[in-house]
Amino acid sequence: MTLHQQLRAPLPRLPLLRGLLLSGMIAAGVIPLIQIPLVARLGLGTLTLSILAGIITGNLLPATVHVRCEQGIAFSKHYLLRLGIILYGFNLTFQQIGHIGYRGLVTDMIMLSSTFLVTCLAGLYWIKPDKQTVWLIGAGSSICGAAAVLATAPVIRADAGKVAVAVATVVIFGTAAIFIYPLMWEVIHPWLPGLSAEQFGIYTGSTVHEVAQVVAAGHAISPQAEDTAVIAKMLRVMMLAPFLLLLGQWVNRTRQPAENAGPGKITFPWFALIFILVAVVNSFGLLSDTWLSWIRRSDNILLAMAMAALGLSTRLSQLKTAGLKPLLLGAVVFLWLIIGGAGVNLLVWHVMQ
Repeated sequence: MTLHQQLRAPLPRLPLLRGLLLSGMIAAGVIPLIQIPLVARLGLGTLTLSILAGIITGNLLPATVHVRCEQGIAFSKHYLLRLGIILYGFNLTFQQIGHIGYRGLVTDMIMLSSTFLVTCLAGLYWIKPDKQTVWLIGAGSSICGAAAVLATAPVIRADAGKVAVAVATVVIFGTAAIFIYPLMWEVIHPWLPGLSAEQFGIYTGSTVHEVAQVVAAGHAISPQAEDTAVIAKMLRVMMLAPFLLLLGQWVNRTRQPAENAGPGKITFPWFALIFILVAVVNSFGLLSDTWLSWIRRSDNILLAMAMAALGLSTRLSQLKTAGLKPLLLGAVVFLWLIIGGAGVNLLVWHVMQ
């Protein structure tokens, strides 16, 4: 049954509304917290608090509640996130995109190819989980987390169990990045006064796993870091389609003849393209400040609901499900993203001044 059919059917509407209501209640409860001085001093933004509250709530709720709310939670973390990212384009202009575009594009290309290569080398020749798990973790770490894992699965014909393990792995380390990167910024920028929030934002967008995690990490650092992080991430997300084309061709060439049943399905992340178009439209100043203020407030609510839903889907039991080898591979790649990504960003920024 398609999503359109599910929404029109009378019975599934209640589970959809339950999940939306749960995500909305968490977001509504979190938004006022940032006004509390103690919380404000901690530097935790709305999105970070939303995902934290979602993780805590999701691991305390009974499994029966998860089943009843699953459809709405999935809707929130998929469709509300993408709508929120599209509307986030009203915070940006084409001039901002052009300012970091070529640096961000080169950085993203280097990070995507090097991260997938590091994952394959570490996975296939050292840690040695099965090759499909390696490819899935590599795709998720290189491009856009769980979304890239799900998009890659039909291309390599991975079974559901391997997809679940890869998703759990990238979600665990991507969620950790939400808290690690703002701490890194607080520690590093006093020692490197030449490092701007915009530069750290490009670093964040080119190395953190998922779009949602990039938004949350950048939001916790500064508005400038958030803007450049999202732009860099969107450029990275738009590389998903050519990556899948190349991966599909390579996998089909290396398959045994009996395994080769033609190319798998490839999807294009249209929301990333629409995000860029919205930012371009916003550059012409067609909307009044009142409309922009309303859109940005609505966007913050949508993103907070998406973060809450992502947290609700993050179960601590996934650590056990993932097993040791995928987690070890995820940790190695995570270290590369932090350390190697810093080196790549500094090199590109130095060469392309």
